[in-house]
Amino acid sequence: MKLDQFIASLTKEDLTEINEKFNQLHGEIPTYSFSQITFKILRDIVEIKPKINADKFNDWFNNKITINKSDVLFLERLLIENTFYLDNYPEEDLKIKFISPILSRIHFTDFDKEICDFYDRNLSYKTENFILNGRADFMVAKGYFYPEVPYFFIQEFKPSTDATNPQPQLLAELIAAVELNQLMSIKGAFIIGAVWNFVILEKLNTNKYQYFVSRNYNGTNLEDLQEIYKNLLLVKQDIFELQ
Repeated sequence: MKLDQFIASLTKEDLTEINEKFNQLHGEIPTYSFSQITFKILRDIVEIKPKINADKFNDWFNNKITINKSDVLFLERLLIENTFYLDNYPEEDLKIKFISPILSRIHFTDFDKEICDFYDRNLSYKTENFILNGRADFMVAKGYFYPEVPYFFIQEFKPSTDATNPQPQLLAELIAAVELNQLMSIKGAFIIGAVWNFVILEKLNTNKYQYFVSRNYNGTNLEDLQEIYKNLLLVKQDIFELQ
């Protein structure tokens, strides 16, 4: 096999392993990008396990938040205009036409509390053994002009027809946020096309974590979309109550 054919045959995991061994030989700390990280890589650098326990989401999902008629009409209109296209939108179309209007209407910004939502911002976490860094698709954080203390993340506005697995990417961001903020738990969500999943990450010990993933919420279903909206409103409420 020729060299160029061999290189072309390498997977992302192969290249990551090669880079890691190269860095180790040269005494450099391996760096992993959020956008490229996989479950295999994540489990190589930390101890992290999924857990099944729907009760973990009770306080979050069984909230008493109600949405008013204007919010319901907004969500209905959003579905009328976008449902046909959702599974085939390019990433930017999906973000701008469907996801961003929802997040903007939730309005995660409070000037007095120094809370704001940030898109495509840098995040970095460094240990003696590895570095996690990259750009987070969306986060709610303390800070006026740049995120200082992240509280909540949404990862991957990708269409379902061309999506990498966003779970390890989101989990890596949540781990970075938990460690940077010295928290024991944090919430997030990932989106593929019309499907939303909410996530809770808990720190158990040094480099040891567990996480819980919610059921699928189908964004093309009005009832599910209203639940998504309510879940995000509770996130906003909880973050604002921290201040």
